[in-house]
Amino acid sequence: MIRVSDLVLQVGDFRLDKVSFEVPTGHYCVLMGKTGCGKTTLLEAITGLIPVTSGTIHLGSVDVTQLRPQQRNIGYVPQDGALFSTMTVSEHLAFALQIRKTASAEIEARVDELARMLEISPLLERNIHGLSGGERQRVAVGRALSFKPMTLLLDEPLTALDDETHAQMCDLLETVQQQTGVTVLHVSHRNHEARRLAQSVLRIDDGSLTVTPGERPAPSVDDEAQATLPTEASEPL
Repeated sequence: MIRVSDLVLQVGDFRLDKVSFEVPTGHYCVLMGKTGCGKTTLLEAITGLIPVTSGTIHLGSVDVTQLRPQQRNIGYVPQDGALFSTMTVSEHLAFALQIRKTASAEIEARVDELARMLEISPLLERNIHGLSGGERQRVAVGRALSFKPMTLLLDEPLTALDDETHAQMCDLLETVQQQTGVTVLHVSHRNHEARRLAQSVLRIDDGSLTVTPGERPAPSVDDEAQATLPTEASEPL
């Protein structure tokens, strides 16, 4: 669950004032609005990458407003994917687990599991350079999911994909969310993308936020199952 209450964000001359919304556990929510309306700023505040002026952010039952990014148990895919050109696909999928000092056997098993789920097993030994846009996005999503976060934040992950690849990625994101039960907040500017994926839609318009139901049916998930955060902090992704 993501619960934002009376959040005020000030970045330079830009301000979002008294933003409140809730995304239920296991829900796929799409955040929409015009360019420059604050969608990315809001995502970065939830991740802890920018400070909040006032208000609170809860993940599950935990107030994470003052926690560092690495303490929030969030998987985050920024607009550019933030992939490393010197690392193989396998190394990307293992990266967050290695930082957390996970046992080698567990890392190997998780990399294999993610590669099969994301259909990128043949790419594991390849470098990022030369991968298609869709393949790169699969790797970015896999890296964000590798440590089994309770929340997944996606900042326009399907931009610049051709129609066929876009449709494939929508299918993949729906499948991944259903299989993992992760709570997703996905920034998009495409109405058809929201219709395809969203169980609820948040829309920012002139600084105000509205919530409407999406076209996908909402899941039935026990909120308590994802109401805690790990006690050990790790390095940021």
